[in-house]
Amino acid sequence: MEGSFDNLDAAGFLQIWQHFDSDDNGYIEGKELDDFFRHMLKKLGPQDQITEEKVQQLKQRFMSAYDVTADGRLQIQELAHMILPEDENFLLVFRREAPLDNSVEFMKIWRKYDMDSSGYIKPIELKSFLKDLFDQHKKDVSSSKLDEYVNAMMSIFDKNKDGTLDLNDLARILALQENFLLKFKIDASSQEERKHDFEKVFSHYDVSKTGALEGPEVDGFVKDMMELVRPSISGPELDKLRAILLNHCDVNNDGKIQKNELALCLGVKLNP
Repeated sequence: MEGSFDNLDAAGFLQIWQHFDSDDNGYIEGKELDDFFRHMLKKLGPQDQITEEKVQQLKQRFMSAYDVTADGRLQIQELAHMILPEDENFLLVFRREAPLDNSVEFMKIWRKYDMDSSGYIKPIELKSFLKDLFDQHKKDVSSSKLDEYVNAMMSIFDKNKDGTLDLNDLARILALQENFLLKFKIDASSQEERKHDFEKVFSHYDVSKTGALEGPEVDGFVKDMMELVRPSISGPELDKLRAILLNHCDVNNDGKIQKNELALCLGVKLNP
């Protein structure tokens, strides 16, 4: 597959991605997938040999190898792994055995690289993020090459084209998994059910296992809770909502939300 895209660079990959992600939803799926693999067959051999059966065979073969999330569609990292040469594959620094599955870990990254606490990631901050990732992977990348990668990623992920990345943009870059809170019924019928669900929820966000939510743990909980009712929130909105939650729930004013404080806020009785 890689041989059909000799000398492909970040800018060329961007053009391919934007062409086949025709509805701009962050995935190549459905008819877009068929169009992509039909294009592959044209690159690999004479056009008169292309049949629908061959398109589907090629699609099945490569999706079984590269569709890491097994959801029947290609994320940008999966397509990068499929067609970008190894020395150009800047997107693979984000590839994991599984997508990032906890908003707390996501918010740790957000807080670290939103260096001026503006609520947005600027290109210079994204460059710092990429440099650290390449360093972790022991890859030596020049400053000019980093600038090229930053420009490509801003073109791909800056959906409103304001020159910055918001929370939702970064969540797409890092392949953040589905909101954890969607697993639970908001209208659990019994106190016992609600208590059981609460224990699972608190354990998920209490990553440090201290018995209290603090820092990015509060951020992650607020992000997921608010996105139950809104598709996405901005960094500045998250900061406001965080302050409201702390003001309402942090009874002892220690800047953390103890387990009993959160239970009280949510109307959950921990003791029989």
